[in-house]
Formats: sequence, structure tokens, C-alpha cells
Amino acid sequence: MSTEPIYIVDADVLLTAKNRYYAFDLCPGFWASIIHEHKSGRLRSIDSVRRELLNGRPDEDLVLWVKNKLPSGFFLDTSEPDVANAFGEVMLWATRSSQYYDSAKAAFATKADGWLVAYAMVHGVKVATNELSNPDSRREVKLGDACLKFGVKYEDTFEMLRALKLRYEFRG
Repeated sequence: MSTEPIYIVDADVLLTAKNRYYAFDLCPGFWASIIHEHKSGRLRSIDSVRRELLNGRPDEDLVLWVKNKLPSGFFLDTSEPDVANAFGEVMLWATRSSQYYDSAKAAFATKADGWLVAYAMVHGVKVATNELSNPDSRREVKLGDACLKFGVKYEDTFEMLRALKLRYEFRG
């Protein structure tokens, strides 16, 4: 078994890639590497991220890729009791915090972020996200802050790609 870290990917990693750095038409290698790293056992996501990704237009490239290209096992089930209990802890922390506005707490409760933290807590995996810590945030519960609160390691897309030793090279 590999000693490489296993990552679970936040929706923003794929959304940002599609919209900015690794658009499907510019960098198909990025998308192929996501599937390759999944097959190697080093990269996954969770069911609630899948739901977020499928909220796009039915004809959108990312929605079609998730539906037609990603292997079904890419998205892990979060319904196991330990993950559900950890999610309860994360939500209790967020809702009891006096730092965040009620609207921030409500938004956090509807997103996959709490589930990512809970899954990572239980399974000891890293979260890949572009949403970093902002300890002064009041309008949004940042995924990075939730990770820090619960001792979950997280990295941005580029740190993850470097750790996985992925490179995208032009060969003309």
C-alpha cells in the first residue's frame, strides 16, 4: 500500500479548475489525472460534494464529466455512524460559535464542508480545498477554519498536485 496521503476533494477544487486553471478544453490532462489518482487510491471525494457538483446546468462540462467520466466509486458515502457523529460535532461547533452570523451558520449547514471535515476526522485523510482559513470571517464559516478546529489537515489544489507528484507538460 502507498504511503502517499489520501485526499478528499472539495467541490471548489474541481469548479475552480474548470473555470480557471484547467478548463476541459485547455488541460484535459488535469481531468485524466483526477481519474488516474482515484484509481490509484489516492484521491476521492464524498457524496455531498457530488450533489453540489451536479447542481450545475445539465449540459455543463463539469456536470457531464461527473456523470459520465468519473468512476462511481469516486464519491464516498458519508452515512456511516462515525461520520454522522463527527458531522454532528462539527455542526454543533459552528452553530454555537458567537463569531459567525446566523446566515453564515445556515449556509455552512447546507454545504458539503461539514461533511468533508467529519469524513476526514474519522478516516484520517486530508481535505483538498482552495477555501483557506480566515479566522476573522464572520459572514462565512471557512472550510479551512473548520479543518483547523478539528485537527484535519488540508491543502490547496497546487499543494495536493505537488504531493501527488503530478505535472502537466507541453510536448510539441
